[in-house]
Amino acid sequence: MTVTMRAVRIHEHGGPEVLRYEEDVPVPEPGPGEALVKVKACALNYLDIWVRRGLPGIPPKLPHIPGSDVAGVVEKLGEGVEGFRPGERVVVNPSLSCGRCEYCRRGEDPLCDEYHILGEHVDGGYAEFVKVPARNLMRIPEGFAWEEAAAAPLVYQTAWRALITRAQLRPGETVLVLGASGGVGTACVQIAKLVGARVIAVAGSDEKLQRLRELGADEGINHATADFGTEAWKLTNKRGVDVVVDSVGEATWERSLRALAKDGRLVTYGATSGPKPPTDVRLVFWRQLRIIGTTMGNHHEFTRVMELVWQRKLRPVIDRVFPLQEAAEAQRRMEAREHLGKIVLVPEG
Repeated sequence: MTVTMRAVRIHEHGGPEVLRYEEDVPVPEPGPGEALVKVKACALNYLDIWVRRGLPGIPPKLPHIPGSDVAGVVEKLGEGVEGFRPGERVVVNPSLSCGRCEYCRRGEDPLCDEYHILGEHVDGGYAEFVKVPARNLMRIPEGFAWEEAAAAPLVYQTAWRALITRAQLRPGETVLVLGASGGVGTACVQIAKLVGARVIAVAGSDEKLQRLRELGADEGINHATADFGTEAWKLTNKRGVDVVVDSVGEATWERSLRALAKDGRLVTYGATSGPKPPTDVRLVFWRQLRIIGTTMGNHHEFTRVMELVWQRKLRPVIDRVFPLQEAAEAQRRMEAREHLGKIVLVPEG
């Protein structure tokens, strides 16, 4: 007899309406080295929307369960798993890699030849249960809510790798964070302040900017009423900023480059407005700018940033919590950019 669970799946690509809440989805069976986790909370990421719409060149096998950020309880362990036991509270590192290629051997999982993310190529956490490699589990200390734990992994390791590992942000430098009200954006604001940088946050409303100041942003720019590039120059006395975090792409790229000081760094991890921005190469070489790509984080970065979360030196920002069956409405809220921080789904029961 097949054991079933409730889950949200997509059977075709499209708008939020293609997210189907189903009650008869087979529960996955953990294989060697894997664990079955009973999901207590699953946080949304913009990746979920790209998966739903359809990612060029990397289509998941349909039907597909989205969801990268999972916190829950170990339900069952596959053969050969040591160090965990059923009933333990865990959070999942959503980075999945082969563990064999030259990049994995160097500890650089995001460069793996077979790299993918939970909920992107393989079924994720919009469900009552999810199957993951046991090495991707990390225990949750007592006192942390499920929603808080689920809101941390993807965005904090992405922000940490972008700012600390790749851009090498230093105390006293100024960083301009575009999309600062999103999950990675709020993580960037907190991490930048933690290392002693000056933070200029860019968001689309004065209300969001006020919340971002409460998180530690020193200044805010409302991109709906002002040009962020011009305002950044004013705020730095026409010097420019040391680092720009830009996941927008085409719509902001040129202004992001022009907002940089000489020898500045633009770090990018996404292209929500398009992947082919114009670039004046003369600006890059004359001012000796650096353009830095980044994706997710390695296991060391995941561990480091989660330790800071457990120490409450970094605090995940929760926007709203929806029941699992309202996943479509939760994604609509994210797609409309009405949120600040992370939106979280919680299975019933």
